[in-house]
Amino acid sequence: MAIKRGIVLMNLGSPDSTSVKDVRRYLNEFLMDGKVIDVPYLLRLLLVKGIIVPFRAPKSAEAYATIWTKEGSPLVVLTEQLQQQLQQHVEEPVEIAMRYGNPNPATAFDNLMKRQPGLEEVIAVPLYPHYAMASYETAVDYAIDIHKKNKYPFKLSFIKPFFDEADYIKAMAENIRPYLDETYDHILFSYHGIPERHLKKTDPTHSHCMMVNDCCDVASPAHSKCYRHQCFVTTKLVTDALHIPKEKFSISFQSRLGKGWLTPFTDIRLEEMPKEGIKKLLILCPAFISDCLETLEEIEERGKESFMKAGGESYKMIPCLNTNPLWVETLDKWVKEINTGNREMIL
Repeated sequence: MAIKRGIVLMNLGSPDSTSVKDVRRYLNEFLMDGKVIDVPYLLRLLLVKGIIVPFRAPKSAEAYATIWTKEGSPLVVLTEQLQQQLQQHVEEPVEIAMRYGNPNPATAFDNLMKRQPGLEEVIAVPLYPHYAMASYETAVDYAIDIHKKNKYPFKLSFIKPFFDEADYIKAMAENIRPYLDETYDHILFSYHGIPERHLKKTDPTHSHCMMVNDCCDVASPAHSKCYRHQCFVTTKLVTDALHIPKEKFSISFQSRLGKGWLTPFTDIRLEEMPKEGIKKLLILCPAFISDCLETLEEIEERGKESFMKAGGESYKMIPCLNTNPLWVETLDKWVKEINTGNREMIL
């Protein structure tokens, strides 16, 4: 007899509106997460609520206002659209949950129990291709905490990071391919930045990440949780699939919040590239499945302004996978593999 399952697509989250009040509430929840700003609680409290959020909330509210749609936050709307597209392919009820903001996992779990009486297992799909303490790990821990706290009767399992999964790579490559018909000098893979210390904290060997020369190229069990290595792997697999020569692409890291973050920095590279003869740029953000503030405002708007002001001639951001049909097919395939026992899960 088939197990009664439900699916939850987990994404980062968004403020409920562009009001400073809602943005402040969202930023407080996001930045008070000890896996995002990993300093002692009292220091984090002082930094976040005393310094960062009071200054950042009004500016972030303005930034959100430039990308907000009549339906609401692009990230939430796109995740809902992905849910609807996937639901057309699978029998299991599909809900969405956000790590920060609404809807939270409890809402998703409760909805699944209403839609699927006798629910036995929930499969959560964190929409983060790469493992990072501040993204995949915190989303998983948050869902587990809510599951335990509310004493839900079903088992909770998670799909692993899929940075090197063949179907994901194919979807990424085909999402990029149409843009290669345009004349371009270079493709920049801009990944979300994290502090280098996070790599050391998540290193299961405690002796490899950022401690061995060319650590991302030297085989190690650390790579199972190494964000930087996984970003490199995704880039190589995608560019190999598209036959893009090495001199035509590079990697950078965006959204830095301070010193000691992964380099090179996207904002700096965008100012440097025109001076290096790169005048026509394609840019994409593979750390994100759904377009959001960090892609639409930071990269598509401000990034373009910086690049063109520095002497660039053309600049095009390639959208995230969003509801790309191949990506929906990939999720559909993974759900069917779960049902047949052919997909390894994290319990």
